Amino acid sequence: MWDILAVAVVAFALWKIFIAPRDLNPAHALPAPHAAYAKLDGGTFRVTDARGRVLFLDFFASWCEPCKVEAPAVARWAQDNPQAIVIPIDVGEPRMLAENFARRYGLRDVALDPNANAQALFSVRGFPTVVVIDPAGKIRATWEGLNPAIALAMSNAFRSLSAEKTSVTAASP
Repeated sequence: MWDILAVAVVAFALWKIFIAPRDLNPAHALPAPHAAYAKLDGGTFRVTDARGRVLFLDFFASWCEPCKVEAPAVARWAQDNPQAIVIPIDVGEPRMLAENFARRYGLRDVALDPNANAQALFSVRGFPTVVVIDPAGKIRATWEGLNPAIALAMSNAFRSLSAEKTSVTAASP
């Protein structure tokens, strides 16, 4: 019995880390909501402003222990891949908590969702959640929960979606 449970846990972990992040099937893509969020550094981030580029929305909360593990990895990936847009979004918390978390974990371009609208708009059910939006503005993946290989998943998604954009652009007359 314990052996079966152990195999199931390992299989789930392998699926979560290596298989699920690669499922970017355009047949399942839905248009991203036209959401807008205030940014910590001033101004407003609008999802539609990212059209033409791959966008990663990283939803988090400062009380979330897995977010404390994943946030630095996402921040490093964003710094190493400036051609992608990565927007960490603090959900349901006051500005001061978001500022402290961002400072502590080196997050840039942090947006605020104090009313937790993301939960309905992007189907965020837990933290951390990364939503991948392609250059056409379609949601191509939603990754829920801690992924120790988040940088690999983001690299794979970015490469795939950028290649799609290039092939679509090249095929256009």
